Amino acid sequence: MKYRHLFFDLDHTLWDFETNSRETLLELYQTNQLKERGVSDFNVFFKHYSYHNNRLWDRYSKGFIRQEELRFKRMWLSLLEFKIADDALTNKLSAGFIEILPTKKGLFPYTIELLTYLKTKNYRLHLITNGFEKIQYHKLNNSNMNQYFDKVITSEYAGSLKPKKEIFDFALLKAGAIMEESIMIGDNIEADIKGAMNAGWDTVFVNHINAPKPTVKPTFIVTSLKELEHIF
Repeated sequence: MKYRHLFFDLDHTLWDFETNSRETLLELYQTNQLKERGVSDFNVFFKHYSYHNNRLWDRYSKGFIRQEELRFKRMWLSLLEFKIADDALTNKLSAGFIEILPTKKGLFPYTIELLTYLKTKNYRLHLITNGFEKIQYHKLNNSNMNQYFDKVITSEYAGSLKPKKEIFDFALLKAGAIMEESIMIGDNIEADIKGAMNAGWDTVFVNHINAPKPTVKPTFIVTSLKELEHIF
């Protein structure tokens, strides 16, 4: 087989960040009585949070802000949409989110079945993630995925963020892999696909949400994890 080392992204590819973050925020919304504080509609609050979180993650991945700023501002800006400027509440929500989110176990359909299938075929499985080190390991442990991965390369561990070439080079070094036998599997065109392609890797774009066809050309495109069995 051409590939021996399969490098996965975690959030939005295997671990269902959207569902898990929604459950976490709903829990925080209820326990902190945000409706009584002026956040009248949870769905609107979650929509604002998703917008600010995605925008701030983009800035974080490009090195414009630090993780502490990301964690604080996504809550601060979401509350500000409801004209609430409260540092104490923001810090409480931010801390609560970091504590609760990794306990959630929502995975995309067929995740465990796929990982089991790939292990039985003797592929070496790894992760490359921009997520925070401690949180990503908690996610893996709580969702019973930790047993499948040989190496977990976080941006904190690597000292670099996707889509930078350095994190992909670092991942090869740590996995004892060579580029010709490796492939990156992820949902994010900029971070996962363009980043890996610029490092010389083959790629699989996992298009869970049926996004428009990318301008770049990944080696493979799938719309579900089960389709990966046709490739590997």
